[in-house]
Amino acid sequence: MKALIFAAGLGTRLKPLTDNRPKALVEVKGEPLLAHVLHKLARSGYTEVVINVHHFGEQIIDYVARHPIEGMTIRISDERAELLDTGGGIRQAGTRFTQDGSPFLIHNVDIFSNLDLKEFYTSHSTTEGATLLVSERKTSRYLLFRPSDNRLVGWTNVQTGEVKSPYPNLRVEDCRMYAFAGIHLFSPSLLPLMADWPQRFSIIDFYLSVADKVPIIGVPKADLQLIDVGKPETLKLVEEDFLINTNIQIVFNTPNGNKL
Repeated sequence: MKALIFAAGLGTRLKPLTDNRPKALVEVKGEPLLAHVLHKLARSGYTEVVINVHHFGEQIIDYVARHPIEGMTIRISDERAELLDTGGGIRQAGTRFTQDGSPFLIHNVDIFSNLDLKEFYTSHSTTEGATLLVSERKTSRYLLFRPSDNRLVGWTNVQTGEVKSPYPNLRVEDCRMYAFAGIHLFSPSLLPLMADWPQRFSIIDFYLSVADKVPIIGVPKADLQLIDVGKPETLKLVEEDFLINTNIQIVFNTPNGNKL
């Protein structure tokens, strides 16, 4: 199984912690956010990982070189010259994977969750489009899905009333509304459809542009517990409360194979 870790963000909301390091190396429970994601992927059976880098990217490159994970090949998608946004980042990183046609998981570096990453991959992999983890959390911006099969049909901002959709007569009230959880499965068959897009673009904008042509499916998880560590107060929440109350285990393998 393959995974792309989004680690190129500027970490603006985590300042001053990110004044001298990337968000991916901000520590939780004594280990960088990147380490938590990498080891969860390793425990879940992922063997091929690409990490995109930009802000203090050399620190991430050095960290990965000094902390290899047995059985896992890690490559870097270097965006230090220009931050490519989520869509451009996926397009570039997709060329770093072994080209066998199998989909890859995309996981933000600052997400903690109780999601079973192996089950999500094996149950929802697609060779045509993409599968998005979604939830019913409250937000101002929602993805819109067709109730019959949870296929993506649009996006809306409920505060402004703005709607984006490839379907001109879409009625928001006829759709299921879910928040995107920052974890998705992406088929390499989508990469050619990105050829004419600009250097930088949003993956959500791309998904909306092709939703009437290829299946972009939303998968809600009723028992999903997830937190985006985007600012210092959420880091504190993860440290003091979230990991305890959601049965999320932080396990690291020592050089001799024992678990901490």
